[in-house]
Amino acid sequence: MTNPRTPAPDVSIVVPIYNEVENLHDLVERIAQAMAAQPLSFELLAVDDGSRDGSADRLRELAATRPWLRPVFLARNYGQSSALQAGFDRVRGRYVVTLDADLQNEPGDIPLLLQRLETDAGVDMVSGWRKDRQDAELSRKLPSRIANRLISRATGVHLHDYGCALKAYRRPIIDRIRLYGELHRFIPSLAKEAGARIAEVPVRHHARTRGVSKYGIDRTFRVVLDLILIVFFMRYRQRPLHAFGGLGLWLATPGVLILLWLLLQKLMGHDIGNRPLLLAGVMLLLMGVQFVAAGLIGELLMRIYHEAGGAPQFHAQEHVPENERKQTQAPDQKALEAIKNIV
Repeated sequence: MTNPRTPAPDVSIVVPIYNEVENLHDLVERIAQAMAAQPLSFELLAVDDGSRDGSADRLRELAATRPWLRPVFLARNYGQSSALQAGFDRVRGRYVVTLDADLQNEPGDIPLLLQRLETDAGVDMVSGWRKDRQDAELSRKLPSRIANRLISRATGVHLHDYGCALKAYRRPIIDRIRLYGELHRFIPSLAKEAGARIAEVPVRHHARTRGVSKYGIDRTFRVVLDLILIVFFMRYRQRPLHAFGGLGLWLATPGVLILLWLLLQKLMGHDIGNRPLLLAGVMLLLMGVQFVAAGLIGELLMRIYHEAGGAPQFHAQEHVPENERKQTQAPDQKALEAIKNIV
């Protein structure tokens, strides 16, 4: 547990870890060296995602002599998204940085991303771009290029490298998003939905020298399914009737036309009982009605969700003039000093 008297750091670094015991010492040391080269204070949230190779014990050893290292231990292997969210739930800094534990990301590039956030008020998230990626061409780089183009086109968030774990955020953006399933691949899209302005910066990338990669070609199919979910969230979360109802109308309209045509044929004396077209018309109409009904139910659920204290429908920030900002900050500073004296 964090000591409540410890001042909050400027930067919280979140690293999900799964069976990376061979890399942990070098990872922690290289992050410490990188952060020592810049003025911002930091904490390292190392989230062990149910490792079975002794990573948890190694983290405890490293944390014993490093007060800025905060290990977090998950009860079992939940996946990278859950590990990241466990770290996000515990961050205290005004900036949040993420990277992988395999040392393929370069910890020395962290100050580069932080500098962009510090100097550019128009950017809320900086995403790393592994411009010279050190991975196998067919099994890693080619599928990644295809996925990056597909995700960029589908979501409207155009990045060269969605899969780079090295990213930096302003804290309010992290507070607005939640990760479920395997949505860590789509954090830029989720951040964009939360109002983030995103920039991309080339970063270094190294070949893996120790440990075993946790990624394979099979993840391509999961990415496609998750992409469908993300596109739905971004476009239709606030209006599910437009998604389901639109599809329902496209199905029901030809069904109605078919049934009207068959009714006309029946009135003209033709036998329509054994015609496959009758079954097709009935099926299209029923499917259309079901999709419209699903859209209506979705609309009711969204209203219940928002009105019962769920996620806000939008994020907004009101402009505060400089003179008013100083007046409101002064009492807060006095209150903070009083609390420190009491403690």
